[in-house]
Amino acid sequence: MNKQKIFSRADKEIYRAEDSLVKVFGENYSKANILNEALNHARVEETGLNVPKLRAVQVVDGKWAIVLDYIEGKTLQSLMDEHPEKEDEYLNLFVDLQLSVFAKKVPMLNKLKDKLQARISATNPVLEATTRYDLHTRLDSMPKHTHLCHGDFNPTNIIITKDGTPYIIDWAHATQGNSSADVAQSYLLFYLAGKEKLAEKYLKLFCKKSDTAIQYVQRWIPIAAAARLSKAKAEEAELLHRWIDVFDYE
Repeated sequence: MNKQKIFSRADKEIYRAEDSLVKVFGENYSKANILNEALNHARVEETGLNVPKLRAVQVVDGKWAIVLDYIEGKTLQSLMDEHPEKEDEYLNLFVDLQLSVFAKKVPMLNKLKDKLQARISATNPVLEATTRYDLHTRLDSMPKHTHLCHGDFNPTNIIITKDGTPYIIDWAHATQGNSSADVAQSYLLFYLAGKEKLAEKYLKLFCKKSDTAIQYVQRWIPIAAAARLSKAKAEEAELLHRWIDVFDYE
């Protein structure tokens, strides 16, 4: 079978093999995490959302791999870059797709709050104990919901086919929890990509469409920033620290 490499980094390589996408993990990648990613995807697939179909979990050249349908098309990010005049149209689609995700319930997924608590703890010693305590306390006080949350919802994880059908990909970080936490994460991802104005426009649009107070989502931003800080690239750390520093201690 002919394979074409389309993505590569130290712990992961992604290939196209005819009508399949093969995600091959590094030898040191946790087997439990790989199997959990496949299970997450299978559970999300059962909601009826447009996601690539999971085909197999197998070993390729001695390495674990997940095989999915290959979705032919362009990412929403590519379309936004190619057609800046359609920014509002694409942003509306982005928010509508995110709302369609939040409308689903997947009771067997891990809880988002548990994941965030663990990520905040992992910022030791980058964040001092007092800051971590206040972040843990704020997170614990936030309302508990059970919406499906993507965990990395951004325009690069949406593929639009030639007939205009959108597919949401990369469910490795899927959890169940408070949708506003996932919105705060998407907001930060726009900022980290250098798209500050788009981040603000996105937040206002989401809050309008969902009838959510902007201030409520903003309360999640320091938590989302701290969670990302635990695994952030060096160039992201300064901006994330700034978001944590604006924490309004109560």
